[in-house]
Amino acid sequence: MDKAILTCALNGVLTDPAKHPVPVTPEDCAASAKEAMAAGASVIHVHYRQQAPGKGHLPSWDTQMARDIVDAIRAACPGIVINSTTGTVGPNYQGALDVLRALRPEIGACNAGSLNYLKLRRDGSWAWPPMLFDNTPQKVGDFLNVMSETGTRPEFECFDTGIVRSVGMYVQNGMAETAQYNLVMGVASGMPVDAALLDWLMGYLIPRAPWQATLIGREEIWPVHQRAAELGGMLRTGVEDTFYLPDGRKTRSNGQLIEALAGCAENAGRAIASPAEARQILDLPAV
Repeated sequence: MDKAILTCALNGVLTDPAKHPVPVTPEDCAASAKEAMAAGASVIHVHYRQQAPGKGHLPSWDTQMARDIVDAIRAACPGIVINSTTGTVGPNYQGALDVLRALRPEIGACNAGSLNYLKLRRDGSWAWPPMLFDNTPQKVGDFLNVMSETGTRPEFECFDTGIVRSVGMYVQNGMAETAQYNLVMGVASGMPVDAALLDWLMGYLIPRAPWQATLIGREEIWPVHQRAAELGGMLRTGVEDTFYLPDGRKTRSNGQLIEALAGCAENAGRAIASPAEARQILDLPAV
């Protein structure tokens, strides 16, 4: 890609909005998305959180609340591309399917394989009880079927190298018509944030398929963002992924992070795609 498509990972899940600059309400999500768009973002990746006081760190699949958030973002950011989360743990994921049907987003995150989701404290104890982030082929297929129904482009979330390779099988099998990759690096039990690994993964993507790297961490992620820009990928950051700017300062907003990400693209000699250009590059409907 000559032009860089910038995605703002708007809010994520579980981080405490009382301690971090994470938008939760429709109004706050819209304001943060508008700032990110002004800094260069053409795609907003959004999670939906409970709105009750003290519950803003918890996920929600209430379709009306999700619609309120997306409607507010679209009103504040004309032409913006919505990328909706679908991540769920366990066998009950009907709520995420319902949200896809209600919103019909242009892009839907599709977690493409299972991962033992682990993290250790410094003393060697578990930071949380070890869990399986389960994404069986049946579950992946259910999400792909609904995305086909709603005209939503799947973006395959890949937490490990075997998951990257599985995406090619989904396409060959006919489960999906095309591939768009999100290479997730920085989950403690998944792929590390590593520029050499990013280089290596290029040989395992479907040729000419769009891709980006989600980099989770602190200031150490920024050289890998720069490498992603040099390799021609889409670029993504936001307070879902990091709270830290390249110089180690804590960000005050998504806008600051997107501004730094735009700098990576410009350092690589790439212009920033507008929302209309991002739609054209990704073959999404014009507005």
